[in-house]
Amino acid sequence: MDRVSRMLRAADMSRYASTFASRASAKTRLPLDFSAASLRIVDRVVDGLRQGAGDPVDVAPILQELGAYVGEVLVRQARARWVDFDGMTSELLQQTVGVRTPDGRAWNPLGKVVNRFELGADESAHELFLLVPRRPKRLPLPRGTADSRRLTAA
Repeated sequence: MDRVSRMLRAADMSRYASTFASRASAKTRLPLDFSAASLRIVDRVVDGLRQGAGDPVDVAPILQELGAYVGEVLVRQARARWVDFDGMTSELLQQTVGVRTPDGRAWNPLGKVVNRFELGADESAHELFLLVPRRPKRLPLPRGTADSRRLTAA
């Protein structure tokens, strides 16, 4: 399946994903609330598309929207940011945009959704979320510590 059905830009992705989530939630009553748990719904929707799809090209637009939603969950929950992939990365990942986490790693949520459609349950948007490092939690300082620096846990 052609993974790049339209040219996407990182600057547009948050709005694109939010528009999709609002429209899909209103139309289908799916709880697309940008939570990690909602990514299980994405996996199930893709499974349904996979079972009922004739021509993969027919579902490419919805897969792209679902992938944008997955990426926006990473942006909101894991402090990732949308990035435009350069030519070589775009060719390798077969996507023009993705997300980058604070540790510098690039992630391909749009490709993950396409992989779920093409390969099945071995690929998962929810499991992708579990792999992505999230914001470290602040730990309290031990009693009696005068040091004002905060410890963090991964």
